[in-house]
Amino acid sequence: MNEKVNDFSKGSLVGNILKLALPMTLAQLINVLYSIVDRIYIGMIPNESTLSLTGIGLCLPIVSMVMAFANLFGMGGAPLCSIERGRGNEEEAEAIMGNSFSLMLIFGLILTALGLIFKRPMLYLFGASDATISYADQYVTIYLLGSVFVMVGLGMNSFINSQGFGGTGMMTVLLGAVANIILDPIFIFVFHMGVQGAALATIISQGLSALWILRFLTGPKAILKLRKNRMKLKKSRVLAISALGMSGFTMSITNCLVQIMYNASLQKYGGDLYVGVMTVINSIREVISMPVNGLTNSAQPVMGYNYGAGEYRRVKQAITFTSSVAVVYTVAVWAAVHTFPEFFIRIFNRDSALVQAGIPAMQIYYFGFFMMSLQFAGQSTFVALGMAKKAVFFSIFRKVIIVIPMILLLPAIGGLRTNGIFMAEPISNFIGGLACFGTMMLTVWPMLGKNEKERNP
Repeated sequence: MNEKVNDFSKGSLVGNILKLALPMTLAQLINVLYSIVDRIYIGMIPNESTLSLTGIGLCLPIVSMVMAFANLFGMGGAPLCSIERGRGNEEEAEAIMGNSFSLMLIFGLILTALGLIFKRPMLYLFGASDATISYADQYVTIYLLGSVFVMVGLGMNSFINSQGFGGTGMMTVLLGAVANIILDPIFIFVFHMGVQGAALATIISQGLSALWILRFLTGPKAILKLRKNRMKLKKSRVLAISALGMSGFTMSITNCLVQIMYNASLQKYGGDLYVGVMTVINSIREVISMPVNGLTNSAQPVMGYNYGAGEYRRVKQAITFTSSVAVVYTVAVWAAVHTFPEFFIRIFNRDSALVQAGIPAMQIYYFGFFMMSLQFAGQSTFVALGMAKKAVFFSIFRKVIIVIPMILLLPAIGGLRTNGIFMAEPISNFIGGLACFGTMMLTVWPMLGKNEKERNP
Protein backbone atom coordinates (compact mmCIF):
# COMPACT_ATOMS: atom_id res chain seq x y z
CA MET A 1 0.00 0.00 0.00
CA ASN A 2 2.76 2.43 0.95
CA GLU A 3 4.28 2.27 -2.53
CA LYS A 4 1.09 3.80 -3.94
CA VAL A 5 1.06 6.67 -1.46
CA ASN A 6 2.51 9.96 -2.78
CA ASP A 7 3.88 8.37 -5.95
CA PHE A 8 5.49 11.39 -7.60
CA SER A 9 6.02 9.51 -10.88
CA LYS A 10 2.25 9.55 -11.53
CA GLY A 11 -0.20 12.33 -12.29
CA SER A 12 0.53 15.97 -13.04
CA LEU A 13 4.15 16.88 -12.38
CA VAL A 14 3.31 20.53 -11.73
CA GLY A 15 0.49 19.37 -9.47
CA ASN A 16 2.88 17.19 -7.49
CA ILE A 17 5.31 20.07 -7.05
CA LEU A 18 2.61 22.57 -6.09
CA LYS A 19 1.06 20.06 -3.68
CA LEU A 20 4.32 20.29 -1.74
CA ALA A 21 5.32 23.83 -2.71
CA LEU A 22 2.28 25.67 -1.38
CA PRO A 23 2.36 24.26 2.16
CA MET A 24 6.17 24.05 2.24
CA THR A 25 6.57 27.65 1.12
CA LEU A 26 4.00 28.81 3.62
CA ALA A 27 5.76 26.70 6.26
CA GLN A 28 9.11 28.31 5.47
CA LEU A 29 7.58 31.78 5.53
CA ILE A 30 6.04 30.96 8.88
CA ASN A 31 9.38 29.56 10.04
CA VAL A 32 11.01 32.90 9.28
CA LEU A 33 8.64 34.40 11.83
CA TYR A 34 10.69 32.73 14.59
CA SER A 35 13.43 35.29 14.09
CA ILE A 36 11.57 38.01 12.21
CA VAL A 37 8.93 38.48 14.90
CA ASP A 38 11.70 38.73 17.49
CA ARG A 39 13.28 41.58 15.55
CA ILE A 40 9.98 43.37 14.96
CA TYR A 41 9.15 43.34 18.67
CA ILE A 42 12.71 44.24 19.66
CA GLY A 43 12.46 47.22 17.31
CA MET A 44 9.58 48.48 19.46
CA ILE A 45 11.47 48.53 22.78
CA PRO A 46 11.52 52.13 24.03
CA ASN A 47 14.89 53.96 24.05
CA GLU A 48 17.07 50.95 23.18
CA SER A 49 15.47 49.46 20.08
CA THR A 50 18.37 50.10 17.67
CA LEU A 51 21.10 48.74 19.98
CA SER A 52 18.95 45.71 20.88
CA LEU A 53 18.22 45.02 17.20
CA THR A 54 21.90 45.34 16.34
CA GLY A 55 22.73 42.94 19.19
CA ILE A 56 20.42 40.30 17.73
CA GLY A 57 21.93 40.90 14.30
CA LEU A 58 25.35 40.07 15.71
CA CYS A 59 23.97 36.67 16.77
CA LEU A 60 22.87 35.74 13.25
CA PRO A 61 26.16 34.00 12.36
CA ILE A 62 25.74 31.71 15.38
CA VAL A 63 22.12 31.06 14.44
CA SER A 64 23.34 30.26 10.92
CA MET A 65 25.86 27.77 12.34
CA VAL A 66 23.10 25.85 14.12
CA MET A 67 20.97 25.92 10.97
CA ALA A 68 23.94 24.74 8.94
CA PHE A 69 24.15 21.49 10.89
CA ALA A 70 20.37 21.04 10.72
CA ASN A 71 20.65 21.40 6.93
CA LEU A 72 23.63 19.05 6.81
CA PHE A 73 21.67 16.12 8.20
CA GLY A 74 18.13 17.15 7.20
CA MET A 75 18.72 18.21 3.61
CA GLY A 76 21.32 15.46 3.31
CA GLY A 77 19.07 12.64 4.49
CA ALA A 78 15.70 13.68 3.04
CA PRO A 79 16.67 13.50 -0.69
CA LEU A 80 18.29 10.10 -0.08
CA CYS A 81 15.02 8.95 1.48
CA SER A 82 13.14 10.12 -1.61
CA ILE A 83 15.52 8.27 -3.92
CA GLU A 84 15.34 5.03 -1.89
CA ARG A 85 11.55 5.26 -1.60
CA GLY A 86 11.35 5.75 -5.37
CA ARG A 87 13.32 2.50 -5.70
CA GLY A 88 10.92 0.77 -3.30
CA ASN A 89 13.59 0.31 -0.60
CA GLU A 90 11.70 1.67 2.42
CA GLU A 91 13.84 -0.16 4.99
CA GLU A 92 16.96 1.69 3.88
CA ALA A 93 15.01 4.95 3.70
CA GLU A 94 14.02 4.55 7.36
CA ALA A 95 17.61 3.76 8.31
CA ILE A 96 18.77 6.98 6.62
CA MET A 97 16.18 8.96 8.57
CA GLY A 98 17.15 7.29 11.87
CA ASN A 99 20.84 8.01 11.31
CA SER A 100 20.07 11.63 10.45
CA PHE A 101 18.12 12.03 13.70
CA SER A 102 20.98 10.61 15.78
CA LEU A 103 23.44 12.99 14.12
CA MET A 104 21.20 15.98 14.88
CA LEU A 105 21.06 15.10 18.57
CA ILE A 106 24.81 14.56 18.87
CA PHE A 107 25.84 17.73 17.04
CA GLY A 108 23.14 19.79 18.75
CA LEU A 109 24.71 19.03 22.13
CA ILE A 110 28.23 19.68 20.84
CA LEU A 111 27.24 23.07 19.39
CA THR A 112 25.58 24.06 22.66
CA ALA A 113 28.71 23.31 24.69
CA LEU A 114 31.18 24.97 22.30
CA GLY A 115 28.93 27.98 21.75
CA LEU A 116 28.55 28.71 25.44
CA ILE A 117 32.31 28.47 25.97
CA PHE A 118 33.37 30.75 23.10
CA LYS A 119 30.35 33.07 22.71
CA ARG A 120 31.87 36.40 23.82
CA PRO A 121 35.08 36.25 21.75
CA MET A 122 32.98 35.13 18.77
CA LEU A 123 30.57 38.05 19.17
CA TYR A 124 33.43 40.58 19.26
CA LEU A 125 34.88 38.90 16.17
CA PHE A 126 31.49 39.24 14.47
CA GLY A 127 31.48 43.03 14.91
CA ALA A 128 30.14 43.62 18.43
CA SER A 129 31.05 46.83 20.25
CA ASP A 130 31.00 47.61 23.96
CA ALA A 131 27.57 49.17 23.41
CA THR A 132 26.02 46.07 21.80
CA ILE A 133 27.85 43.11 23.38
CA SER A 134 25.50 42.77 26.37
CA TYR A 135 22.40 42.52 24.15
CA ALA A 136 24.06 39.94 21.89
CA ASP A 137 25.35 37.90 24.84
CA GLN A 138 21.94 37.78 26.54
CA TYR A 139 20.19 36.59 23.37
CA VAL A 140 22.71 34.00 22.22
CA THR A 141 23.11 32.36 25.65
CA ILE A 142 19.46 31.34 25.81
CA TYR A 143 19.32 30.47 22.10
CA LEU A 144 22.26 28.09 22.41
CA LEU A 145 20.58 26.24 25.28
CA GLY A 146 17.82 25.32 22.84
CA SER A 147 20.09 24.24 19.97
CA VAL A 148 18.85 20.64 20.03
CA PHE A 149 15.24 21.81 19.64
CA VAL A 150 16.25 23.97 16.69
CA MET A 151 18.17 21.11 15.06
CA VAL A 152 15.29 18.64 15.34
CA GLY A 153 12.63 21.21 14.46
CA LEU A 154 14.37 22.33 11.27
CA GLY A 155 16.15 19.15 10.22
CA MET A 156 13.55 16.46 10.81
CA ASN A 157 10.73 18.40 9.18
CA SER A 158 12.47 17.70 5.86
CA PHE A 159 11.64 14.01 6.31
CA ILE A 160 7.94 14.80 6.68
CA ASN A 161 7.97 16.90 3.50
CA SER A 162 10.01 14.35 1.56
CA GLN A 163 7.26 11.77 2.13
CA GLY A 164 4.72 14.10 0.54
CA PHE A 165 3.06 15.35 3.74
CA GLY A 166 3.52 19.04 2.98
CA GLY A 167 0.45 20.00 4.99
CA THR A 168 1.77 18.28 8.10
CA GLY A 169 5.15 19.92 7.59
CA MET A 170 3.42 23.28 7.41
CA MET A 171 1.50 22.58 10.62
CA THR A 172 4.79 21.75 12.34
CA VAL A 173 6.13 25.20 11.64
CA LEU A 174 2.78 26.91 12.21
CA LEU A 175 2.59 25.47 15.72
CA GLY A 176 5.95 26.94 16.69
CA ALA A 177 5.40 30.26 14.92
CA VAL A 178 2.04 30.90 16.59
CA ALA A 179 3.56 30.03 19.97
CA ASN A 180 6.44 32.44 19.27
CA ILE A 181 4.10 35.27 18.25
CA ILE A 182 2.13 34.82 21.48
CA LEU A 183 5.11 34.39 23.80
CA ASP A 184 7.30 37.19 22.39
CA PRO A 185 5.29 40.18 23.64
CA ILE A 186 4.61 38.44 26.95
CA PHE A 187 8.29 37.83 27.72
CA ILE A 188 9.61 41.06 26.14
CA PHE A 189 7.07 43.60 27.39
CA VAL A 190 5.00 42.03 30.19
CA PHE A 191 7.93 40.38 31.98
CA HIS A 192 10.38 43.09 30.76
CA MET A 193 12.93 40.46 29.65
CA GLY A 194 14.00 42.30 26.46
CA VAL A 195 16.23 40.30 24.14
CA GLN A 196 16.34 37.43 26.65
CA GLY A 197 12.56 37.15 26.36
CA ALA A 198 12.80 37.00 22.57
CA ALA A 199 15.33 34.16 22.75
CA LEU A 200 13.30 32.25 25.35
CA ALA A 201 10.14 32.52 23.25
CA THR A 202 12.04 31.19 20.25
CA ILE A 203 13.46 28.06 21.88
CA ILE A 204 10.19 27.18 23.63
CA SER A 205 8.43 27.43 20.27
CA GLN A 206 11.09 25.31 18.55
CA GLY A 207 10.71 22.75 21.33
CA LEU A 208 6.98 22.47 20.62
CA SER A 209 7.69 21.99 16.89
CA ALA A 210 10.25 19.28 17.65
CA LEU A 211 7.76 17.36 19.83
CA TRP A 212 5.12 17.58 17.09
CA ILE A 213 7.59 16.18 14.51
CA LEU A 214 8.61 13.25 16.70
CA ARG A 215 4.97 12.44 17.41
CA PHE A 216 4.16 12.32 13.68
CA LEU A 217 7.24 10.36 12.57
CA THR A 218 6.63 7.71 15.24
CA GLY A 219 2.86 7.60 14.61
CA PRO A 220 0.66 5.57 12.24
CA LYS A 221 0.28 8.16 9.47
CA ALA A 222 3.96 8.35 8.45
CA ILE A 223 5.06 6.24 5.49
CA LEU A 224 8.62 6.12 6.80
CA LYS A 225 8.79 5.88 10.59
CA LEU A 226 11.44 6.95 13.07
CA ARG A 227 12.40 3.73 14.86
CA LYS A 228 14.99 3.13 17.59
CA ASN A 229 16.49 0.17 15.77
CA ARG A 230 17.24 2.41 12.76
CA MET A 231 19.14 5.05 14.75
CA LYS A 232 22.43 3.19 15.17
CA LEU A 233 25.00 5.03 13.10
CA LYS A 234 26.51 3.26 10.12
CA LYS A 235 29.60 4.78 8.53
CA SER A 236 28.44 4.42 4.92
CA ARG A 237 25.09 6.09 5.67
CA VAL A 238 26.67 8.91 7.68
CA LEU A 239 29.06 9.61 4.82
CA ALA A 240 26.27 9.55 2.22
CA ILE A 241 24.04 11.85 4.31
CA SER A 242 26.90 14.24 5.02
CA ALA A 243 28.05 14.29 1.39
CA LEU A 244 24.62 15.19 0.03
CA GLY A 245 23.83 17.56 2.89
CA MET A 246 27.13 19.34 2.40
CA SER A 247 25.45 21.65 -0.11
CA GLY A 248 22.89 22.98 2.37
CA PHE A 249 25.55 22.98 5.09
CA THR A 250 27.98 24.90 2.92
CA MET A 251 25.31 27.43 1.97
CA SER A 252 24.52 28.07 5.64
CA ILE A 253 28.17 28.16 6.73
CA THR A 254 29.12 30.46 3.88
CA ASN A 255 26.11 32.63 4.81
CA CYS A 256 27.55 32.68 8.31
CA LEU A 257 30.99 33.73 7.03
CA VAL A 258 29.47 36.42 4.83
CA GLN A 259 27.41 37.76 7.74
CA ILE A 260 30.56 37.94 9.84
CA MET A 261 32.43 39.78 7.10
CA TYR A 262 29.54 42.17 6.48
CA ASN A 263 29.14 43.03 10.17
CA ALA A 264 32.87 43.37 10.83
CA SER A 265 33.45 45.54 7.74
CA LEU A 266 30.37 47.68 8.37
CA GLN A 267 31.48 48.19 11.97
CA LYS A 268 34.84 49.39 10.63
CA TYR A 269 33.49 51.76 7.97
CA GLY A 270 30.11 52.78 9.43
CA GLY A 271 29.84 51.74 13.09
CA ASP A 272 26.87 50.26 14.97
CA LEU A 273 24.35 52.10 12.79
CA TYR A 274 25.33 50.20 9.65
CA VAL A 275 25.48 46.88 11.49
CA GLY A 276 21.85 47.65 12.39
CA VAL A 277 21.08 48.41 8.73
CA MET A 278 22.55 45.02 7.77
CA THR A 279 20.33 43.33 10.37
CA VAL A 280 17.26 44.90 8.75
CA ILE A 281 18.45 43.94 5.24
CA ASN A 282 19.00 40.34 6.34
CA SER A 283 15.55 40.27 7.93
CA ILE A 284 13.90 41.46 4.71
CA ARG A 285 15.94 39.00 2.67
CA GLU A 286 14.78 36.09 4.82
CA VAL A 287 11.16 36.96 4.04
CA ILE A 288 11.36 37.72 0.32
CA SER A 289 13.62 34.79 -0.56
CA MET A 290 11.43 32.20 1.19
CA PRO A 291 8.86 31.67 -1.61
CA VAL A 292 11.48 30.92 -4.26
CA ASN A 293 13.51 28.89 -1.78
CA GLY A 294 10.37 26.97 -0.79
CA LEU A 295 9.48 26.27 -4.43
CA THR A 296 12.91 24.95 -5.36
CA ASN A 297 13.17 22.90 -2.16
CA SER A 298 9.71 21.41 -2.65
CA ALA A 299 10.71 20.30 -6.16
CA GLN A 300 13.59 18.25 -4.76
CA PRO A 301 11.53 15.26 -3.47
CA VAL A 302 9.63 15.17 -6.79
CA MET A 303 12.84 15.32 -8.84
CA GLY A 304 14.59 12.78 -6.62
CA TYR A 305 11.68 10.33 -6.71
CA ASN A 306 11.32 10.55 -10.50
CA TYR A 307 15.07 10.27 -10.98
CA GLY A 308 15.13 7.13 -8.83
CA ALA A 309 12.13 5.75 -10.74
CA GLY A 310 13.79 6.43 -14.12
CA GLU A 311 11.27 9.11 -15.18
CA TYR A 312 13.87 11.43 -16.67
CA ARG A 313 11.44 13.43 -18.84
CA ARG A 314 9.51 14.43 -15.72
CA VAL A 315 12.73 15.56 -14.05
CA LYS A 316 13.38 17.91 -16.98
CA GLN A 317 9.83 19.24 -16.74
CA ALA A 318 10.35 19.94 -13.03
CA ILE A 319 13.56 21.89 -13.74
CA THR A 320 11.83 24.00 -16.40
CA PHE A 321 8.81 24.78 -14.24
CA THR A 322 10.67 25.70 -11.05
CA SER A 323 13.27 27.81 -12.86
CA SER A 324 10.66 29.81 -14.78
CA VAL A 325 8.50 30.54 -11.74
CA ALA A 326 11.55 31.46 -9.64
CA VAL A 327 12.74 34.05 -12.18
CA VAL A 328 9.30 35.67 -12.52
CA TYR A 329 8.86 35.91 -8.73
CA THR A 330 12.29 37.39 -8.00
CA VAL A 331 11.89 40.04 -10.73
CA ALA A 332 8.63 41.18 -9.10
CA VAL A 333 10.16 41.24 -5.62
CA TRP A 334 13.20 43.18 -6.78
CA ALA A 335 10.94 45.83 -8.30
CA ALA A 336 8.98 46.17 -5.04
CA VAL A 337 12.03 46.43 -2.78
CA HIS A 338 13.78 48.90 -5.08
CA THR A 339 10.70 51.12 -5.37
CA PHE A 340 9.55 51.08 -1.73
CA PRO A 341 12.65 50.50 0.45
CA GLU A 342 11.47 52.75 3.28
CA PHE A 343 8.27 50.73 3.72
CA PHE A 344 10.24 47.52 4.27
CA ILE A 345 12.77 49.14 6.63
CA ARG A 346 10.10 50.65 8.88
CA ILE A 347 8.64 47.21 9.55
CA PHE A 348 11.71 46.53 11.72
CA ASN A 349 12.94 49.93 12.87
CA ARG A 350 11.70 53.50 12.67
CA ASP A 351 14.80 55.31 13.87
CA SER A 352 15.28 58.18 11.40
CA ALA A 353 19.06 57.74 11.15
CA LEU A 354 18.76 54.02 10.41
CA VAL A 355 15.99 54.59 7.83
CA GLN A 356 18.02 57.30 6.08
CA ALA A 357 21.13 55.10 5.91
CA GLY A 358 19.13 52.01 4.99
CA ILE A 359 17.33 53.28 1.86
CA PRO A 360 20.39 53.57 -0.46
CA ALA A 361 21.94 50.47 1.13
CA MET A 362 18.82 48.42 0.28
CA GLN A 363 18.72 49.63 -3.31
CA ILE A 364 22.35 48.70 -3.83
CA TYR A 365 22.20 45.33 -2.04
CA TYR A 366 19.11 44.07 -3.87
CA PHE A 367 20.06 45.28 -7.35
CA GLY A 368 19.50 42.42 -9.81
CA PHE A 369 18.07 40.17 -7.07
CA PHE A 370 16.35 38.08 -9.76
CA MET A 371 19.71 36.53 -10.66
CA MET A 372 19.67 34.77 -7.29
CA SER A 373 16.81 32.60 -8.54
CA LEU A 374 19.19 30.92 -10.97
CA GLN A 375 21.43 29.95 -8.06
CA PHE A 376 18.44 28.47 -6.20
CA ALA A 377 17.25 26.52 -9.26
CA GLY A 378 20.64 25.10 -10.18
CA GLN A 379 21.54 24.30 -6.58
CA SER A 380 18.29 22.46 -5.86
CA THR A 381 18.61 20.36 -9.01
CA PHE A 382 22.11 19.19 -8.10
CA VAL A 383 20.94 18.30 -4.57
CA ALA A 384 17.79 16.48 -5.78
CA LEU A 385 19.79 14.25 -8.12
CA GLY A 386 22.47 13.46 -5.56
CA MET A 387 25.24 15.49 -7.23
CA ALA A 388 26.73 16.72 -3.99
CA LYS A 389 30.11 17.91 -5.29
CA LYS A 390 28.62 20.31 -7.84
CA ALA A 391 26.14 21.68 -5.32
CA VAL A 392 28.89 22.27 -2.76
CA PHE A 393 31.19 23.91 -5.29
CA PHE A 394 28.68 26.53 -6.34
CA SER A 395 27.79 27.29 -2.73
CA ILE A 396 31.45 28.05 -2.06
CA PHE A 397 32.00 29.79 -5.39
CA ARG A 398 29.39 32.52 -4.92
CA LYS A 399 29.93 33.35 -1.27
CA VAL A 400 33.59 32.58 -0.53
CA ILE A 401 35.27 33.20 -3.88
CA ILE A 402 33.18 36.22 -4.93
CA VAL A 403 31.39 37.91 -2.01
CA ILE A 404 34.03 37.86 0.72
CA PRO A 405 36.86 39.28 -1.45
CA MET A 406 34.45 41.96 -2.73
CA ILE A 407 33.53 42.94 0.85
CA LEU A 408 37.22 43.41 1.61
CA LEU A 409 38.23 45.19 -1.61
CA LEU A 410 35.33 47.41 -2.73
CA PRO A 411 35.03 49.76 0.30
CA ALA A 412 38.63 50.85 -0.19
CA ILE A 413 38.14 51.70 -3.88
CA GLY A 414 37.27 55.28 -4.81
CA GLY A 415 35.88 56.11 -1.38
CA LEU A 416 32.97 53.66 -1.73
CA ARG A 417 33.20 52.62 1.95
CA THR A 418 29.81 51.18 3.09
CA ASN A 419 28.34 51.40 -0.44
CA GLY A 420 31.17 49.18 -1.66
CA ILE A 421 30.37 46.60 0.99
CA PHE A 422 26.72 46.43 -0.09
CA MET A 423 27.75 46.17 -3.78
CA ALA A 424 29.34 42.77 -3.14
CA GLU A 425 25.94 41.03 -3.09
CA PRO A 426 24.61 41.99 -6.54
CA ILE A 427 27.97 41.28 -8.16
CA SER A 428 27.92 37.77 -6.68
CA ASN A 429 24.30 37.21 -7.76
CA PHE A 430 25.09 37.90 -11.41
CA ILE A 431 28.30 35.88 -11.58
CA GLY A 432 27.31 33.03 -9.25
CA GLY A 433 23.76 32.63 -10.57
CA LEU A 434 24.85 32.40 -14.20
CA ALA A 435 27.69 30.00 -13.40
CA CYS A 436 25.54 27.63 -11.32
CA PHE A 437 22.51 27.51 -13.62
CA GLY A 438 24.60 27.44 -16.78
CA THR A 439 26.66 24.49 -15.54
CA MET A 440 23.50 22.61 -14.54
CA MET A 441 22.00 23.09 -18.01
CA LEU A 442 25.22 22.04 -19.74
CA THR A 443 25.71 18.89 -17.65
CA VAL A 444 22.44 17.65 -16.10
CA TRP A 445 20.11 18.42 -19.01
CA PRO A 446 22.06 16.40 -21.64
CA MET A 447 22.50 13.54 -19.13
CA LEU A 448 18.75 13.34 -18.53
CA GLY A 449 18.09 13.38 -22.28
CA LYS A 450 20.58 10.56 -22.83
CA ASN A 451 19.10 8.45 -20.04
CA GLU A 452 15.61 9.01 -21.41
CA LYS A 453 16.62 7.79 -24.86
CA GLU A 454 18.31 4.70 -23.42
CA ARG A 455 15.22 3.84 -21.43
CA ASN A 456 12.79 4.54 -24.30
CA PRO A 457 14.76 3.79 -27.51
